[in-house]
Amino acid sequence: MWFLGLGLLAVALKVLEVGVVATWSWWVILTPFALAVAWWAWADASGYTKRRAVERENARRQERIDRQRSRLGTLRRK
Repeated sequence: MWFLGLGLLAVALKVLEVGVVATWSWWVILTPFALAVAWWAWADASGYTKRRAVERENARRQERIDRQRSRLGTLRRK
């Protein structure tokens, strides 16, 4: 996501001809988009995206369980 934001900022600065970015080559400006595509391809192929989703789901489930137990008064203190 950072690469995408950086790429959009670079394109905006290039189009508006702001500062030193106006003199940069378009290859430099478009590089963050290529890096974003490479990151997403790696994240999907390696299972990183799925692992993060499962971790978020597990954390939400555990939070829900703890909240229900505390309401029932059965939460064990650690």
